[in-house]
Amino acid sequence: MAYGQIGKVRAGLLVPLCLAAAAPFALALVNQPAAPIGEPIAPITGTGPSDQAKIALGESLFNDARLSHDDVIACSGCHRLDFSGDDGRARSAAADGGQLDFNAPTVFSAALNFRLNWRGNFRTVEEQNEAVLLDDRLMNTSWEELLPKLRSDPDYSQRFVTLYGAAPGRTDVLDALAIFQRSLITPNARFDRYLKGERDAITADEEHGYQLFKAFGCIACHQGANVGGNLFQKFGIFRNPFAGQKTLSQADLGRFAITGVESDRHVFRVPSLRNVAVTAPYFHDGRTASLADAVKIMARSQLGRELDQRDTDLIVKFLATLTGEYRGQPLTSAADRLQQ
Repeated sequence: MAYGQIGKVRAGLLVPLCLAAAAPFALALVNQPAAPIGEPIAPITGTGPSDQAKIALGESLFNDARLSHDDVIACSGCHRLDFSGDDGRARSAAADGGQLDFNAPTVFSAALNFRLNWRGNFRTVEEQNEAVLLDDRLMNTSWEELLPKLRSDPDYSQRFVTLYGAAPGRTDVLDALAIFQRSLITPNARFDRYLKGERDAITADEEHGYQLFKAFGCIACHQGANVGGNLFQKFGIFRNPFAGQKTLSQADLGRFAITGVESDRHVFRVPSLRNVAVTAPYFHDGRTASLADAVKIMARSQLGRELDQRDTDLIVKFLATLTGEYRGQPLTSAADRLQQ
């Protein structure tokens, strides 16, 4: 799904500036560990859903264009699993031919976030998926259109009866999709191995970058097993990142566009930094494809700090250690895939 185009603002703020305490993961993996003593980041070790038949069914649905109006696009159209779970574009094409409001984020490890969507207006994968299916700019379908198509397919009919005891229905379709998406975890990043005691899993420069990441205050909003995704924060604490824009879009307004509360203006759900090195472009509007530029923008706007090139490069090197594996293979970026 487009996940409401969750996007990729990479916030890093000092603890006193956080607008909300980290909430418990509503969709946490099984047996997620506490962070190692003295470390604010925990490795991913959970197993996720174990029902392989339902995972396989959800994967079929995720890749099926019949889940959209007139069979034009599948969930995987914006969230290509061979492109690290996104599409490599600043903003994806909308069903009406225009551009979507938000940068489409990676679907990998997204279910670990405490809220979904850039503005955090969905609490469960099921709720968010249904909104995407019915949104006239996204999948643009209806249950009245979608379910008859699935029920007319003998394979789907048999699989749903076997697994759910009935023909494809709204609740079961959403359940299968959610189970598949919750399986899209990316463990075994080099930094995970480092946290579990394999000290040579990262280089000296990468470790130095991690120390800077903590010392500068980025860790205040990017911590836990998902290295973020568990609180809200304003984009633009020390410097306005929208300065110079002729107009502000509804997307730029953040949660304010939903709540109308002034303190929510430019406030977004802090995204996870898992796999950030392979999921460019960045920010809610995809304003840059350079991770180094994204780090500098966030340091400037969130920390009031101008980073020199060496410190920026070291932090970027650390962020590259957060790239995990899916089905035993490291994720790679859309740009890398297109060059192959």
